[in-house]
Order: sequence, then C-alpha cells, then structure tokens
Amino acid sequence: MVTTFDAGAFPPSLVTDAKGQRTVTVCIPAHDEEATVGRVVAAALGASPLVDDVVVVDDGSSDATASVARRAGARVVQLPERVGKGGAMRAGLVATTGDLVVYLDADVQNVTPSFVTNLVGPIVTADASLVKGFYERPLGDTPTGGGRVNELVARPLIEVLFPDLATVRQPLAGETAAPRTVFEKVGFADGYGVEIGLLIDVAADFGASSIAQVDLGTRIHRNRTLDELRPQAVEVLRAALERVGGPTR
Repeated sequence: MVTTFDAGAFPPSLVTDAKGQRTVTVCIPAHDEEATVGRVVAAALGASPLVDDVVVVDDGSSDATASVARRAGARVVQLPERVGKGGAMRAGLVATTGDLVVYLDADVQNVTPSFVTNLVGPIVTADASLVKGFYERPLGDTPTGGGRVNELVARPLIEVLFPDLATVRQPLAGETAAPRTVFEKVGFADGYGVEIGLLIDVAADFGASSIAQVDLGTRIHRNRTLDELRPQAVEVLRAALERVGGPTR
C-alpha cells in the first residue's frame, strides 16, 4: 500500500531538522524551457536551508534555457545533444553528489519552495524509498482534465498490471524524490518512460509500501496537443510492458 500525505504534513522546519547531515540536491531536466525554468530554479533555491545544490540539466536546448537558469542561480550541466528526459535525469544524477535527490519539471508555472519540502518530507521522516507528487491539473479554462497520458494510459496500465500501485494518483509526475542510493540501484528508463519505470522498479526492489505520494496542490504548465502526447504515451506503454515481459514491438 502506497502511503499518502497531505500538503500540511511537512512544515519546512520539521523537514530541515529531520534532514540531519544528509545533503539535498534539486535536479531540473530542461529542454527549451527558457520561459519557466528561472521560476523553478528560484523556487528550489527558496527551499534553503534544506537544499544544498540546484542543478539544471540543459537537454540540448535551442533557446536560452541555460543562460536563464544560470542567471536564476542554478549550476548548469549542458548536454551537447538531446537525450530525452530519462537520459537528462541520468546525467543529473551523475553530475551531483546529494544524498537525497529531488527532480522537478522545468515547465511548471506555479512551483513553490513547498514542492521541495513536501517531496523530501516522507524520506526524512518516514524512510520512504520514493516520493511522487500529486496535484490537480487544469486544462484550458477548466480546473481539471490535464494529465491525459497519466489518466488514459499510465493509471489504467498500473491498475491492470501492477495493482499494488493502483492508488498512485500521478504515476507520471515529474516531481519526484528519493535517496541517491535508490536512483543508483534502479536506474532510469529512456525518454518519457522514465517515471513509470521508476515507480514500478522501486516497488519491485523495495516494496510498494516504501513508496509515498504527497499533495502538491495545483500544477499549472503548458498543455500539449494530442499529436505531441501520442509519442509520450507510446514510451510509457513500452516501459510498462517491458516490466512484465510483454511485447514492445
């Protein structure tokens, strides 16, 4: 059973004190996100003194993502060509040394320091192996309806194939955290299969009961067209089927 926490469960002082001597890195994979990456960096830095290092992995951007991130105060790792989300997360882990690693998406418009605090909280207070954020996702002018790949592909897949994880509300959430040792053991799937791969692999290696999810409120970001979402859905489907020995071609 995955443990669920509400947003008020982790006051910043509690999490910072419980952190002890462990260091916390925030890693932000980004591809062409100059419009929003600065806000995400600012939010991560705003979680000080909890956070020790903020790194943006510039995944082959063609815009000013790297320079905006540096101006906002992040350390930037620039990849010479695009490797996809899973590869960027992998590169971020290699380039950092934090004992606890928090990943944030770079396209979120309303991220706050509480995102980081709440993601770290279940690790330092309840020994969670992996923490996923969950939230409401507006679509256009409606308060819900976003996260179409999550609702129409990822959650049904998990409900059928991995029922121990069926209560996870946002299996594809980019807002996730774990001890470094967990990420190093399970690794990262390629592309957009990385989030569902992490969830399934951590459950397999550490047990579903070691996974937590925490309420982050509302997440506002750029909603993509169905043409853009279809390749993501394929990668999510492939990653899940690979983990049950199903056909991927």
